[in-house]
Amino acid sequence: MRVYDIIKKKRDGSALSKEEIDFFVSGYARGEIPDYQAAAFCMAVYFKGMTLQETTDFTLAIRDSGKTLDFSAVNGIRADKHSTGGVGDKTSLVVAPIVASLGVKVAKMSGRGLGHTGGTVDKLESIPGFRAELSEKEFIDIVNSVGVCIVGQSSELAPADKKFYALRDVTATVDSIPLIASSIMGKKLAADDDCIVLDVKTGSGAFMKTLEESRALAKVMVGIGKRAGKKTVALITDMNEPLGKYIGNSLEVREAIKLLHGDGEQDFKDLCIALSAEMLYLAGKGSLDECKALAKDSLASGKALKTFRDMVKAQGGDVSVVDDPWKMPESKHFHYVLAPENGYVTALNAEGYGLAALTLGAGRNKVGDKIDYTAGIVMIAKKGDLVEKGDWLAMLYSNDKTTFEKAEKIILESTEITNDRPQKRPVVLERIE
Repeated sequence: MRVYDIIKKKRDGSALSKEEIDFFVSGYARGEIPDYQAAAFCMAVYFKGMTLQETTDFTLAIRDSGKTLDFSAVNGIRADKHSTGGVGDKTSLVVAPIVASLGVKVAKMSGRGLGHTGGTVDKLESIPGFRAELSEKEFIDIVNSVGVCIVGQSSELAPADKKFYALRDVTATVDSIPLIASSIMGKKLAADDDCIVLDVKTGSGAFMKTLEESRALAKVMVGIGKRAGKKTVALITDMNEPLGKYIGNSLEVREAIKLLHGDGEQDFKDLCIALSAEMLYLAGKGSLDECKALAKDSLASGKALKTFRDMVKAQGGDVSVVDDPWKMPESKHFHYVLAPENGYVTALNAEGYGLAALTLGAGRNKVGDKIDYTAGIVMIAKKGDLVEKGDWLAMLYSNDKTTFEKAEKIILESTEITNDRPQKRPVVLERIE
């Protein structure tokens, strides 16, 4: 078998066999295939695509390029949720404890933020003392005792994906649905969960900007999950405006804890309930309507709050911030952004708000950058709100006040105010099963 023949076959639009895909992925992961041939392969996939079977085989080859986790020591059904990334997306902090409080185990490995999208691990590490790096035994023990544990993603998982992604990033082949889907699902399948719920974002603050692109990606990922023997469903959710009102690591933790206490924005709450219900449904806890009722009761009764508190305690975090979210660390400086005119807030460009938070220090421009855990934005006006000139639109937080001028400019450019009251659309747009 020759690498040249595999590249040529895909270039000419033919489907590759499982053996050919395995040979290519394992060879590239071991360093036996050079970057220039892997780049040619990615470009061929970009232009010619892959069948669902090819994409599944490619995903499984990525999964098998490194360590796969064995969670057989976890007692009970395991469910996980993955988001394709958005602005203000702190749903895992609420969804995981809801689901765990109802008897479904959540053994979650999460990533760190890059660019204008935040990472769940970064958010949790803004809680004083919280440990996201645990031994496998500690991880499983906490899952069994508390029901949920969230840790950083192991570098040993799917190493081929890291090589392919770095290559795609510099060869203009990132936005290929087979390559995106295999990157996401390769890592998910390595984590050995029984049920997978995918939150596929669509809109200005998402990787996929249109509903059509998001739908296509969701269908491929669900197809991969099912062919790999996992119960899988996807929700396509709106990311044209930030989720909730808080953007930035410690700020988003505060908002998540507020919702667990019963005080939260409706869009954020609706999405958390919808995602929780899907996880519970796949785990066999009842019909979708019954699972939604269970999720709502977990929030209202305080079950989810207790589970979150237990997880934070088990992972070394300061539980006083769970009892009082206003104890979360805060920036030294803050700055108000004022409305430049009268009218209704008709659009809040999620990508712009994410870039403003990045400017304030809440994110990373490249892997390894340090972040300011307390930096971020509190949105005072949301879409549909009526404002007058001089009203507060947002509050900016940073330990470097020289960032405020640039961040304010981005916020104002990303906020549309008109005389017409906008129609709000639901946060969940479609369900793909």
